[in-house]
Amino acid sequence: MLDQVRARCRLKHYSIRTERVYLYWIRRFIVENGKRHPRDMGAVEVEAFLSRLATRDDVAASTQNQALSALLFLYRQVLDIELPWMDSVVRAKRPQRVPVVLSREEVDRMLALLDGQLWLMAALLYGTGMRVMECVRLRVKDVDFGRLEICVRNGKGNKDRRVPLPRRLHDRLHDQVERVRVLHDQDLLAGRGQVFLPHALGRKYPSAGREFGWQYVFPATRISRDPRSGEPRRHHVDESSLQRAVKKARAAAGIDKPATCHTLRHSFATHLLEAGHDIRTVQELLGHKDLATTQVYTHVLGRGAGGVLSPLDR
Repeated sequence: MLDQVRARCRLKHYSIRTERVYLYWIRRFIVENGKRHPRDMGAVEVEAFLSRLATRDDVAASTQNQALSALLFLYRQVLDIELPWMDSVVRAKRPQRVPVVLSREEVDRMLALLDGQLWLMAALLYGTGMRVMECVRLRVKDVDFGRLEICVRNGKGNKDRRVPLPRRLHDRLHDQVERVRVLHDQDLLAGRGQVFLPHALGRKYPSAGREFGWQYVFPATRISRDPRSGEPRRHHVDESSLQRAVKKARAAAGIDKPATCHTLRHSFATHLLEAGHDIRTVQELLGHKDLATTQVYTHVLGRGAGGVLSPLDR
């Protein structure tokens, strides 16, 4: 059955990460129910499992929703069983938090403590508002130096969008692409140079995976085997290296805020709104489906606590 889950995930063009997460929750659901086949279980067992995650394990709302998505995928897409709406599930509460935002001076201090490729990647996160995985998965063909644009492919919700290429990063990013060109030429001479292609492009265009335009802007230092096909390929750099570097730079810069790579994206949106850019434009640049998601950044626009003059100051 797990092989059916894998096959269905690939048919739906889900990422390898999503496939692994779904398999984890499905295995856990089966084990916690005495290794019974999911076809012999139903809404009662699913409701109990999800409720235990919230009450016994005290998981975050996003974690519970992840488990729910995995089980709905199993029943609807693999077993072809439609579960009734599960009203009795105890849902983990999703906290409403204001995002952590760095000032421009704090961003400068943190970036000053990064070097080379890590600096360039962190600067792109702040300068474009990309998510960390969107940055590490960036392909050469999606960087338009002439128009000063970057096309973000397959973002959240499987949507494409365009973001600005900061002029300050033009030369550094161009140098990075040229380094990738040299590395790719070496791979081709060694009989390699193949890169992962999304969906079925690899079958439709067998030679496209060796074209320079499809190479990652931030490639891994070593060749590795594709977890699905087993073919040796040069993948993109591991995002954890950037995450560790940003965490270390934040501490060294003396920034007490719990800033991460995603904080640079929050700072991008907030600073654009502070500069007077329209919230709809910011929504489009961030790739938000709902304007309400973008409105969380309006706390810097003279509204809420930041825009109230305390009576102590009057």
